[in-house]
Amino acid sequence: MTTQNAPRSQRVLVVEDEMLIAMIIEDALTYLDCEIVGPAGTLDAAMKLARDEPLDAALLDVTIRGGDVFPVAELLVKRGIPFAFSSGYGDWALPEAFKGQRRLTKPFTNFDLEDMIRSLCDRPSRHSLIEQGVGPVRL
Repeated sequence: MTTQNAPRSQRVLVVEDEMLIAMIIEDALTYLDCEIVGPAGTLDAAMKLARDEPLDAALLDVTIRGGDVFPVAELLVKRGIPFAFSSGYGDWALPEAFKGQRRLTKPFTNFDLEDMIRSLCDRPSRHSLIEQGVGPVRL
């Protein structure tokens, strides 16, 4: 088998200032054969990565050190990069331009996380963790 026909890993930006949650997201991305960009825990770091890195998708915690993540979201929109917010807040907490944007609602399960990542990376949705006998974990 040659690697020429193998699909390229999806590069996913992770913006999350809670280290434990960032590590869980990283584990899920690794399991799904994605390349992790970040994680970024501050607005400045997130802006730099969103501006300078080649990306296929992003998962953005709404409130991080340095402020809200909306400038990063605006940059991703300009670049045409799909993303989802990761937040415990509802649509009411989002600026009008982002109401209805995909959102991974905290607390989320590993199944919710996997489905969102697959959706962002345009991969078929499946509960591969269920197939392996891993039960839901609420984060």
